[in-house]
Amino acid sequence: MTPRATYRLQFHRDFPFAAAQALVPYFRQLGISHIYASPITTARSGSQHGYDVVDPTRVNPELGGEAGLRSLVAELRSHGMGLMMDIVPNHMGVAGGENPWWNDVLAHGQASSFAHYFDIDWSERLLLPILGTPLEEALAQGAIAIDHRDGQPELCVYAEHRLPLRPEDHDGLPDTLDSHALKALLDRQHYRLGWWRTADDELNWRRFFTINELAGLRIEEPEVFDAVHALPLRLWREGLVDGVRIDHVDGLTDPAGYCRTLRARLAAEPRVPDAPSGPAYIVVEKILGPGESLPADWDIDGTSGYDFMEQASALLHDPDGEAPLRTVWNRFAGRPADFAPEELRARQDMLSWAFSSQLSRCVDGFVALAASARPTSGYSRAMLHRAIERLLWVFPVYRTYGTGSQAPASDADIRDRARRAVAAFVPPGESGVVDAILCWLAGEGPGRPDLCAEAVRRFQQLSAPIAAKAVEDTAFYRHGPLLSRTDVGFDAARFAIDVDAFHRLCGDRAAHYPRAMLATATHDHKRGEDVRARLAVLSSIPDIWEEQLGLWDGLANGPSSGIDPGDRYMAYQMLLGTWPDGLEPDDRGALATFGERLCAWQQKALREAKLRSSWQQPDEQYEARTLGWIAAICDPARSPELLGHIHRFVLDTQSAAQANSLVQTALRYTVPGVPDLYQGTELPDFSMVDPDNRTPVDYALREAMLAGSVANHPKLDLIRTLLSYRNKAPDVFAASSYEAATVTGIRRDHVLGFSRRCGESELRCAVLLRSGRMLFQSTAAVPAAEWWGDTMLTFPGSSEPVPAGEIFTDRPVVVDLVT
Repeated sequence: MTPRATYRLQFHRDFPFAAAQALVPYFRQLGISHIYASPITTARSGSQHGYDVVDPTRVNPELGGEAGLRSLVAELRSHGMGLMMDIVPNHMGVAGGENPWWNDVLAHGQASSFAHYFDIDWSERLLLPILGTPLEEALAQGAIAIDHRDGQPELCVYAEHRLPLRPEDHDGLPDTLDSHALKALLDRQHYRLGWWRTADDELNWRRFFTINELAGLRIEEPEVFDAVHALPLRLWREGLVDGVRIDHVDGLTDPAGYCRTLRARLAAEPRVPDAPSGPAYIVVEKILGPGESLPADWDIDGTSGYDFMEQASALLHDPDGEAPLRTVWNRFAGRPADFAPEELRARQDMLSWAFSSQLSRCVDGFVALAASARPTSGYSRAMLHRAIERLLWVFPVYRTYGTGSQAPASDADIRDRARRAVAAFVPPGESGVVDAILCWLAGEGPGRPDLCAEAVRRFQQLSAPIAAKAVEDTAFYRHGPLLSRTDVGFDAARFAIDVDAFHRLCGDRAAHYPRAMLATATHDHKRGEDVRARLAVLSSIPDIWEEQLGLWDGLANGPSSGIDPGDRYMAYQMLLGTWPDGLEPDDRGALATFGERLCAWQQKALREAKLRSSWQQPDEQYEARTLGWIAAICDPARSPELLGHIHRFVLDTQSAAQANSLVQTALRYTVPGVPDLYQGTELPDFSMVDPDNRTPVDYALREAMLAGSVANHPKLDLIRTLLSYRNKAPDVFAASSYEAATVTGIRRDHVLGFSRRCGESELRCAVLLRSGRMLFQSTAAVPAAEWWGDTMLTFPGSSEPVPAGEIFTDRPVVVDLVT
């Protein structure tokens, strides 16, 4: 069953199924067809997101358990609605001693029934990097002890970690051991305790990105697949869920094979008679790189929407602002104007600092493979290391999808791009080694097939986290010409796209993935959708922004603050972009709260950038100076003039920012695809990076707005209107029709229009683009009619062009449905 429109909810113990059940009438009144749930399987106690699953076979009791889930679904069904769930096949949470599969592996090693569930290199004991010091120091400090609390002896580390011991070591084990006896006991275990700083260099199991608490699964093993998917398959069979979102599909060994298997298994399940008809709705969390398309043979409905989020954002930006803003950034911050140098350095840093162990094991795989074939047996380990390392420096997408014996045709262009990009970094005489790696990725190289499959798997499961951690979690925190162009799934090297490009992308989606999810906000975004909409205005007024920047930096004593200019530049953007609606520059209490949120963002930004601080070794002095500077800015007693100027600039850009907000909202609900609404974003979303984007939602206010008891907001009103259209004419929105309108005249770059048809029904949509300059310091919602000049809009099937000034009379979005 394909949803008409979804609403993403983040479930946790403070927002369980019962809380969502109480809101079902509101969601239905809004026009939502499906709740799109964060992971609902049992996660680590107190988890705020659910992705640290410890038991995928049970519904999380903290959310209300299966009884609570059934009650929620019954309420949804009574309103003609449904549920889709987020599943996590790539990894499991292994911290806190709550994962029974992992605990069994720790106790029994390779003899465990679950040893093959996890991606572990058993050539050595499993490393647990949980110590705050080297082992000898931890023993001397008494940080490791034996605990018989639950009847059987366990290892207790820092009174926090509880680890099982081998069954052979249970009998007669005393409560206390001297350090020598304790060391001997540790040496007999199937795991070894290590200093947490050794994880990046010595870890012998695949983790999720750089998180030691999340261990990778071998979901390609049939037994593992069955165990992890037993619950979602049953919930589908019993009519409790209508679809799934697959988390981090690029972490899997064979995403294509996995997706096809999941589709087949769901299709084979006999659903209960009263369940909604139709196939399961399946989308994947997949970041599409520049020029990359979702493979056509995965048998899924599309992505979870990051690609649309990037496209809609790029459309809002004025391409004429790119060069000036990059110049301003370079001159002010002293950092590269272009993104490429930042990405390259970040990839080099992360590969060297955080993925040394995984890189080494990837090289091991290719060393064994090369040795198995005469043409490549002469390649040294160092040669292969250099080739792999340099390819990962420049790899243009998250990953390829070869299996060692074959590769999809779509991979060929990616390999060619990688070959061209890496050429500048390959040592003289070693291009053949790079060619061999790429040939193996294509499934065409020499050597043993089993070794090729393993080597290719290791490369592809390394290139994906390198892209994520280097680009989104490092370079995006270093590169700041305009922060609205650095978010999850975004191409920071591409500042804007034109109208024709956007039309082509929508046409491609309509033709190939008309049921793909469309998102503009998620639980992972770095800035709320309305933060990006407001900052996009700067692309139309780069000269005015430069003036404001100089003024603000002077008033904030920036040059003498001891704070890096790049950090100041990005902080000024965040002050502007996240300034809450209605915040007055003299509201001490609200400004203090705002300042606390900004300080939390700033600390995370500094540590993610890894230039002046880091999670591994925080520079507490620099952080304190920077956070104190932000606190002073947000104090009306210390910065009244600066706050007044920021507030004035927020008001000066408000009309254009709201136009951008309404435009991206309208596009999400009208172009081909299934629109998703992230919790709470039916009203302006000025959130920052997590956890700020996961704060409680004021649903009472939203319900009151829908009921008409308090003044509505244009964004919520537009969403309700467009959802009513989707409910009134579902065939129009489900169809793969999408036809661009023709726009002529001097302002043609400021309009996008299209129509969608099914039978006698037609949807027509026109939106205002890049209005920052003409709406600056204006309270009008649209430019004056005379500004449009000779600009005309002609919809498909109509021979009568309409003046743009007659279309955009009082609002930046015009959508008409004729049935």
